[in-house]
Amino acid sequence: MSILYTARASANKGRQGRAWSDDERLDVQLSTPAALGGDDGPGTNPEQLFAAGYAACFMSAMGLVAQQTKIKLPEGAKVEAEVGIGPRAEGGFGLEVTLIGHLPGLETEQANELMAKTEQVCPYSNATRGNVKTTLKLG
Repeated sequence: MSILYTARASANKGRQGRAWSDDERLDVQLSTPAALGGDDGPGTNPEQLFAAGYAACFMSAMGLVAQQTKIKLPEGAKVEAEVGIGPRAEGGFGLEVTLIGHLPGLETEQANELMAKTEQVCPYSNATRGNVKTTLKLG
């Protein structure tokens, strides 16, 4: 693989700290959700950041797949990502992802096919395949 871009970010104090990128474009406070035993403070959390990144990456990949397959993405197309965290039977914690494609006006079969093809192209999907249970749905 030939690396085209490398993102760099740091975090301190874990889920109760801060995360920032080396170029200062990202700087967020972190808080632990009450469901995970935290104070449910005003900051974001790693799962929200992962969901936002995955949704954006999947939507970009979908644009590429749509272009390659001559499908016009409908106005208002978006991808919603749900990232769940919980204990694994094997120990530790794991993630589960649901990607919901909102593709108004596309036929169900065409929309499902577009989602499936995008899942094969998206870098986040390629990174998590076989490791994170991922469900594709239409909204």
